[in-house]
Amino acid sequence: MRRLRSFLNVGDAWLLFVAILLAAAPEPNYDLNIILPLFGAFLIIEPRLKFFSSRRGQVLSLALKMLLSYLVVGFSHGAESYYYQIFLIPVVSAATTFELGGVTVVTVIAGLAYFSLLLPFIRDYDRFPLPPDQISLMLLRVIFFAIVTFLVYEEARAKRLQIARAEEAAAQLAESNKNLREAQVSLRRSERLAALGQLTAGLAHELRNPLGTIKASAEMLTKQTVQHNPEVQAEMADYIGSEVNRMNNLITSFLNFARPLQIHPAEADLDAVVDHVMRQQADLAKQRQVRLVVQKPESSCRFVFDADLLKVALANLIQNAIQASAAGQEVEVRIECGAKDVKIWVTDHGCGIPAQHLESIFNPFFTTKPQGVGLGLPIVAKIIDEHQGRIDVSSEEGKGTTFEVVLPIV
Repeated sequence: MRRLRSFLNVGDAWLLFVAILLAAAPEPNYDLNIILPLFGAFLIIEPRLKFFSSRRGQVLSLALKMLLSYLVVGFSHGAESYYYQIFLIPVVSAATTFELGGVTVVTVIAGLAYFSLLLPFIRDYDRFPLPPDQISLMLLRVIFFAIVTFLVYEEARAKRLQIARAEEAAAQLAESNKNLREAQVSLRRSERLAALGQLTAGLAHELRNPLGTIKASAEMLTKQTVQHNPEVQAEMADYIGSEVNRMNNLITSFLNFARPLQIHPAEADLDAVVDHVMRQQADLAKQRQVRLVVQKPESSCRFVFDADLLKVALANLIQNAIQASAAGQEVEVRIECGAKDVKIWVTDHGCGIPAQHLESIFNPFFTTKPQGVGLGLPIVAKIIDEHQGRIDVSSEEGKGTTFEVVLPIV
């Protein structure tokens, strides 16, 4: 529709120009009534034909414009024609299409064509005397043709250079974007390898302690003094069983963290998810004499997310907050549902996290708890990342810690 509207606008302009030229003619001219509409029709059709966009088509187009201009001037009193400025059409077209050499050639041809109209005056000077100063006047007109053509050429050349620079910049930008994407892919691959190495080293470190206990207990069971002491044997067997359970829990946590998350987003009510987690953590809070407080918006907060995974993330955060709190303190969970995102704050008033540990708490196997594994917060961060959200932490020793989770609505 836009191209059709553009076509009609350009066509209307040329039709208007042709109509004005015909109407402004000082005398009736049958030949002009044919050539001018033909010239206008060509000017309307020429930009729409693909052939004329090629180099050969451009040359042919200029030749036809030059011929039609020559006929218009020739059939309207020749050298004395009031249509002499129509030669600007081919020379200006050349200025917008060719380089300086081609423009110069077309301008010279137009000038020669214009001066060739003097031939009838020269051949039969007695019948058609040449007006005084006619040659000087025609020469000035051709010089003005050249000046206008040069100005148009300079403007068109500047525009072509600007377009060329823009295309070059776009190509460089595309190449830079390609290199950036390749670098990002390489960086992500390196990060995955580094994370895998860190996980492997952490798992090996965590497994070494229970393996040492199991080995020591097994060695004790082989001693003669222990073989005749059922109580020590039972104690050693209990050590072995507890350490095997610890290793099993550690490996299970490791696999839960290492395997890709299968996220199943669906529209759900965040309030119901928070209520479920709070009921789940109520017994732990009661044991530690910690009060759970929830602040929710008046209207329900429904959006698309994986309710099961978010329960796991919130359960980890609330459980950590309860364990960090002393008896008589409270853990606050606050929800804010905005137009673009949902924010969840989990705040405790416990001992806080030392500043030197804040950058490490989301690293796998980093923990300050004696019996901790160090995979709880990394799993939380992974779940939030899968939801295209983010998690931030602020803490002050002796005053408490706040985790802020931001999830996009869409």
